[in-house]
Amino acid sequence: MSDPTANDPPVHLTEIDVDLDVQEILLAASQHDIAKLRRLCRTQSSLPDAANVKDSETGYTPLHAAIAACEPDEEDTPNGDSSNADKELLESAAETVRFLLQEGAIWNDLDNKNETPGCLARRIGASELYELIVDAGVRAEMLMNRLDEYAALSDDDEEEEDEEEEGEEKGDKEIDETSEEKVDADETAPELVDVATREAEGSNVTLVNPEVDNRGYLSSTLSINNDRILDSDQNGVMMRWESDIMLKSAKALLPRPGLKVLNIGHGMGIVDGFFQDQSPAEHHIVEAHPSVLADMKAKGWDTKPGVTIHQGRWQDVLPGLVGEGVTFDAIYYDTFAESYADFREFFSEQVIGLLEQEGKWGFFNGMGADRQISYDVYQKVAEMDLFEAGFDVEWEDIPVPKLEGEWDGVRRAYWVVDNYRLPLCRFMD
Repeated sequence: MSDPTANDPPVHLTEIDVDLDVQEILLAASQHDIAKLRRLCRTQSSLPDAANVKDSETGYTPLHAAIAACEPDEEDTPNGDSSNADKELLESAAETVRFLLQEGAIWNDLDNKNETPGCLARRIGASELYELIVDAGVRAEMLMNRLDEYAALSDDDEEEEDEEEEGEEKGDKEIDETSEEKVDADETAPELVDVATREAEGSNVTLVNPEVDNRGYLSSTLSINNDRILDSDQNGVMMRWESDIMLKSAKALLPRPGLKVLNIGHGMGIVDGFFQDQSPAEHHIVEAHPSVLADMKAKGWDTKPGVTIHQGRWQDVLPGLVGEGVTFDAIYYDTFAESYADFREFFSEQVIGLLEQEGKWGFFNGMGADRQISYDVYQKVAEMDLFEAGFDVEWEDIPVPKLEGEWDGVRRAYWVVDNYRLPLCRFMD
């Protein structure tokens, strides 16, 4: 008699064991059983990263499972007053979340519904758990930003060491050669490197669109219309819906006529138009994209009162203004496809030398705006870095209308959060 299972695929017991281990960890997380989680996370040789295992059906990690256990039943009617049982459940969930984060759980891992643990906590109204995840995100992003800085410094040190070693070798060679004949100066002169063209390294988080790098953007062909600018990949560069935000920013930065203002990134000219309405004494604009520069000149921006257009990247333009001692009462920053590391370099290296002591500066606050938790995380990260650079920042919440129709023909919605947080920055004291 033939074996009816002879053609069945082989059963791998190891895979079954691993799946059972995953389910055991997820169950312990949902039950907030920290003792069991500790044992499973630290003794499961088959799961070296036990704090980040995933359920194959839901995509839940242990963080997701611990938070999802607090979701109220659909038949429960909220009465605005949590029961003691609910409070105890949230407290045990908070302890479990803290433990998992200490074990290396990833704060922004996505489940099969495209939700991070923080997104899940926010959706079910678990504000304490949400804040725990936000704080974990801030710690992670701050650490990554610092590691990127150290990596860049390390690379520079290695380059300097290599140059020193090469210089020593050249020096020894020159000494030997000059004992017999004079060395030709042209042959021994060091090669000059244009360091201004080097792009700052750091975090890959961009202020608006993480799928585009600045070099690629500047070489792309733009589609410039009355209501939007799109790059060649249909990414939204700037859109008309931002006008109310820009108006409030312009009035906050230039409260009266006769002031000097600098804007980094012209785009559609929305904020620059509002700056013009405030009758500035000087109005400097830094713009790098050839298509935008051509559009600016076609619209007569180079002949408007007090306007000076600086063609090029701010990284190349601003050091020259600092060297000339040029200062401004107001500065605004709204670039596209630059990293957070670029932004931090802008305010920590350039604004300090360009802003009047009583001046104010701001920026388009689109960091992480495609997800509420990312927006909250990067507000805190920016606030801490601004403080370190010597700036106070005030935030004003501005409701953003529903934008569903705005994204027709746009590759990706770069704004989904409900409120825009308008920043206004000043020197401390």
